[in-house]
Parts: sequence; C-alpha cells; structure tokens
Amino acid sequence: MNKKEEKLTSYLLENQSRFYRLAYSYLGSREDALDAVQTAVCRALEKQRELKNEDAVATWFYRILVNICTDQLRRRKRVIFVPPEALDTGSYDDPAPDDSLYRQVNALPPEIQTVVKLRFYEELSLQEIAQVTGWNLNTVKTRLYGGLKKLRVSLEEQL
Repeated sequence: MNKKEEKLTSYLLENQSRFYRLAYSYLGSREDALDAVQTAVCRALEKQRELKNEDAVATWFYRILVNICTDQLRRRKRVIFVPPEALDTGSYDDPAPDDSLYRQVNALPPEIQTVVKLRFYEELSLQEIAQVTGWNLNTVKTRLYGGLKKLRVSLEEQL
C-alpha cells in the first residue's frame, strides 16, 4: 500500500460516523444513509488515483458523498414515511436531533442546506465547502449567510 492509499484508508476508517451523520442529514433514512456512505467509500477507493493532493482527501471525499446523496434525492419519486418503531436497531443510531432547528435546516433549499450542514455539522471552513461543492467562495458565503438569515426569521416566527 502506498502513502496515498494508506492516508485515504485511514481517513475513511476514522471518520465513518461523520460520513453517516452527513448522509443521514440529507436522506433521512438509516438504510439510504448507509448505502450512500458505502457507495461513496467504494467510489473513493476506485478513483483514488484521481486524488492529486493527499492533503485534500477530506474535501475530495465530502464532494463524492454530497454528490451521491443529492443524486439519491433526485431519483426519489415519492417519500415513504416509516414510524420509528418499525425501524430495526443497528450499530448506527439516528444522528438527527429532534429539535426545531434541525427541522428548519432541512426545510431550506438544497443548496443552502448543503452549505449549512457542511459548515455547522461537519465544521468545514468556507474554503473547504467551496472545494467540496465546486462553487465559488462568494457563492458559498452568500448561501450561508442567506440561509442563516432565513433560519433566524423562521425561528423568530415560532417564538
């Protein structure tokens, strides 16, 4: 195993719960999130030769995972609601907090959701978010601050 393969493998193993949490925040389903993470890991391992900068492994992988999640969302024709008691318990817990803020973030437009989730749930910098999404840094800033303003207004309306 060369240095790049070792770094990628180590990164994937150390951060799998973070990847699951992000995928779950997009897809809202344990099985879909696990599938998305698995697909992203397989794709990353298949395309590891395309990773030019070993230090950019985090942003490179997040981009793969976000793209897979958004592709899955596009393919969905309808949403099937399953009561929580019908879900089996597994090694991964539901990472979604049951609070108003989480619901409000999920109500934002998908582009804004992506920026907010990567910034505050995954603690990526604005520059890293720009690399993950392929958007201009100013676009990321605009979407973040616009999303925060929408969140503030919607939360104030609830009070």
